[in-house]
Amino acid sequence: MTTLKIRELKHKRDQLGTELKTIMETVTEAGRAMTPDEETTFDRVMGERDALTKTIERAEQVLEDERRQVDDLPDDGRPGARGDKDKEQRAWEAYLRNGRAALSPEQARALNAGNDPEGGFLVAPEQFVQQLLADVDDMLPIRGLATVQRLTMAESLGVPTRDADLADAEWTSEVGTGSQDDALRFGKRELRPHPLAKRVKISRTLLRKAVMSPEQIVRERMAYRHGTAQENAFMTGDGNQKPLGLFTVGTSELGGITTGRDVDVPTDGSAFVHDSTNGYAGDALISAKYTLKSQYHRRARWLFHRLVLAEVRKIKDANDQYIWKPGLGDQPDTILEIPYILSEFAPSTMADNDYIGMLGDFSFYWIVDALQFEIQRLVELYAESNQVGFIGRAEVDAMPVLEEPFVRLQSNDTVA
Repeated sequence: MTTLKIRELKHKRDQLGTELKTIMETVTEAGRAMTPDEETTFDRVMGERDALTKTIERAEQVLEDERRQVDDLPDDGRPGARGDKDKEQRAWEAYLRNGRAALSPEQARALNAGNDPEGGFLVAPEQFVQQLLADVDDMLPIRGLATVQRLTMAESLGVPTRDADLADAEWTSEVGTGSQDDALRFGKRELRPHPLAKRVKISRTLLRKAVMSPEQIVRERMAYRHGTAQENAFMTGDGNQKPLGLFTVGTSELGGITTGRDVDVPTDGSAFVHDSTNGYAGDALISAKYTLKSQYHRRARWLFHRLVLAEVRKIKDANDQYIWKPGLGDQPDTILEIPYILSEFAPSTMADNDYIGMLGDFSFYWIVDALQFEIQRLVELYAESNQVGFIGRAEVDAMPVLEEPFVRLQSNDTVA
């Protein structure tokens, strides 16, 4: 007997109980004894109700015995059995321990809910903690240090620049005016925001059944992936329908940072060197620091990939002293008294002529947003496929508006 049939019997028993209650209320309110017909009806209904109660108890016992028998059977893949949940739990635990490749075909079937790689694993067994396992997100530091402008009334933003300056004033007589100077020249840098977009579709079934909110996950990951795309362009973008990056060689046409701001640092192709034969990397970083005018030092930061920083921390100067210093209290760690930032999108290799880091005042890296990041929810467009769409959009451009506040570090393989 099925659970649904037992539920029907219980409903019928409740109806009989209501009928008995009605008879008793009628007699009690009248203040009299039952008539012979009422007694016959009451006894008949009571008998039927008692018989139904016994039937229900027996049916529930049989159903419980069947469930226990199923739990004791090996996993044979029969649908609808109580053991299915246990198989799902075991398959889920196996996936977390060893990944998808370690699942047997039977475990893969037990875990599948639609299409696993596209979201089925979000439909976890009931007792699983509501937390998504994921790698840590990368740090995205540049936007927090850059100058960010919002474009609202035009297609592009023009930044005036002073391309040439006057010569020094001249010592002259009381009535003299000095020689005429026509050297002062102005130019501009133009930032024209470019569109950035990503689209994701989620089935309505997954939205309804998942333990965690797939929509919230998609929104969070879209925002982060728009951020990583921008950070990547801020580092190495070529300026063609995207921002111009800090590590992209600038030109007179594009602007940006030219090779005139590069400082060679001696390496052996994979690490910094510090000896009298091949040169001292520590000395090269000191040169880089003072290539940057002291006016920029207050807001300057070193920028490295974590793998390059691991080598920087080993650098010593000519006096065999580490140039990296730990911060005290709330003060940040420093390299030659200047704090540093890390980005996963900064260069990470140290082959000959590779850029390996930089020093700069990143407030002179300008970012222009014409459309701040937003997400559109598309309900009707994918209705035929029972899906909901999400489109993330932004319009961004960026570039170094001056090269003077930046010094790039370039690997120079000096070891034969």
